Amino acid sequence: MGIIIWLIMGGLVGWIASMIMGTNAQQGIILNIVVGIVGALIGGWLISPMFGYGSINEGITVMSFVVSLIGAVILLAILNLFQRRSKA
Repeated sequence: MGIIIWLIMGGLVGWIASMIMGTNAQQGIILNIVVGIVGALIGGWLISPMFGYGSINEGITVMSFVVSLIGAVILLAILNLFQRRSKA
């Protein structure tokens, strides 16, 4: 059941993060899921210890969703930096 929750939450978080960062038209559902899952890992690793909020693994709450979303936005921002450098 945990993997299904990761896929669903990853897709939702990745989709919202891509809309925030303006990359929604460039990504499909699979990339949204990957961005959401990796973003949740980044958020759980960076943001959870700083503020004491749990990650998706500890239960689905509003704060765990926000932590995952912030991690996904950070991931997309880093990817955008690398894409801009390779074009220049």
